[in-house]
Amino acid sequence: MIASLHGVIQKLSNDSMQVNRVESVGSQVGDELYENGALAVLFVCIGIMLYLTMRFEWRFAIAAIMANMHDVIIILGFFAFFQWEFNLTVLAAVLAVLGYSVNESVVIFDRIRETFRKQRKMDTKAVIDSAITGTISRTVITHGSTEMMVIAMLIFGGPTLFYFALALTIGILFGIYSSVFVAAAIAMWLGVKREDLIKGERKASDNNRPDDPNFGAQV
Repeated sequence: MIASLHGVIQKLSNDSMQVNRVESVGSQVGDELYENGALAVLFVCIGIMLYLTMRFEWRFAIAAIMANMHDVIIILGFFAFFQWEFNLTVLAAVLAVLGYSVNESVVIFDRIRETFRKQRKMDTKAVIDSAITGTISRTVITHGSTEMMVIAMLIFGGPTLFYFALALTIGILFGIYSSVFVAAAIAMWLGVKREDLIKGERKASDNNRPDDPNFGAQV
């Protein structure tokens, strides 16, 4: 095939053109790239879980990673169902969606922890409802602005960025749903409560108290 193509090129160029070298990328290199991409997704998931465990609580870490995996599975399901081309740019979009979704989950988890501290009489369900309601305007504005940019890239970006922007579009749309309705619901299902989020502060305050039994008494 290469020889025939070389002959056609030489014929069209009146034998004034020469092909000095021909290079091609084999299937082994492609397999290595996809294997490295899968490892990158795995390491990102592990890093997200460690970060959320240290910042919040292990139940929130499990809830967030399950919600993020929900977004990834939805993207892969769309590409598999419609037989769209899955390449390394799409894999990069999947990694971007993972980071984007965990950011939204962190915002909601922060509001849940803050509401737990302020509203002592509210139960877990009421606290989560209040946190989601308090962040819904921010969610709509942030995701709407990002989606406008991604749709513009989808329409005007050309064939090179088409599937990248398409994967981002799907991931952002379903990322709203997973961050708001999936992550918080799973955390509640796992039994998260006020004591799990403020126990670190309570222990620190107890350690800072002196041994004097009259500590805090009015003078």
